[in-house]
Amino acid sequence: MMRRMMGLSLALVFLAALPASAASHAIKVVGEAAPMEVAEAIRTLLSDKCVQLLDPKGELLAEVWLRKAWPAKATEAQIKNGLTYAEIPETTLVGALRVVKQWTDYRKQKIKPGVYTLRIAHQPMDGDHMGTAPYNEFCLLSPAAADKSPALLEGKQLHELSAKTLPGTTHPVVMLLFPNAKTEDAPKLLDKQNGIWVLSWKEDVASAGQKGVLGLGLTLFGVTTAE
Repeated sequence: MMRRMMGLSLALVFLAALPASAASHAIKVVGEAAPMEVAEAIRTLLSDKCVQLLDPKGELLAEVWLRKAWPAKATEAQIKNGLTYAEIPETTLVGALRVVKQWTDYRKQKIKPGVYTLRIAHQPMDGDHMGTAPYNEFCLLSPAAADKSPALLEGKQLHELSAKTLPGTTHPVVMLLFPNAKTEDAPKLLDKQNGIWVLSWKEDVASAGQKGVLGLGLTLFGVTTAE
C-alpha cells in the first residue's frame, strides 16, 4: 500500500511539472507545402512549413500555413520600435488553415473540415460587438475555393466571403489576434486562461523595401465568454 501511495505521489508531481501544452493541446512544425485546394496565386506566398495543431491525444486537429512575409504600411521608426497589427492593411491575406476535425472559432461557431484562407480584419466599433473580445484584430476564415487572389478586398466583401464558410449565416468566421511583443524564432502555444490557447511566433514583415518582424498571437483554441 505504501509503495502504491508513493508511486501515485510521484506521478502527480511529474504531471504537475509538465508544461500546460503537454497536458492539453500541442503544436509542432513540419515541412509541408500548402494544400492544392489553395489557389496557386496564394500558395506561392505561403511558407513551405506548417504548424500542426494536436489534441491531448496527439491526434491532428488542423494545420496552419503563414505568409512568408506580411505586407505592411509602416515608417522606418515603426519598424524599428516594433510593428503591430495596425500596420497590416485590413483584408491582407496572411495564411491558410486546413481543418482536419470539426473545430470551433472564437465566436463559438462550428467549422467543418476543409481548407480556408486567413485574412486580417478589424472588429467594427459599434454597440453590437462591445465586450465580445478583449482586442479588435482578427483573422477571418474564408473557403479556399472561393478566395482565389491575394489582392486586398473591400471590408464588406471580406465579411461576405468569410460568411460562406457557414452557409446560411451572415457572420464571418473569426480567430482572435492577441498582441505579442515577443518575436520568438520557435513557435509556442501559450495558455491565456479560460480555455484560450494562442500560437506565439515571429512573423516577417515587408514595407516599402524595408524588413521587420511582428509578434504573432493567433488564437487556435478557445471561445469568447460573451453570451
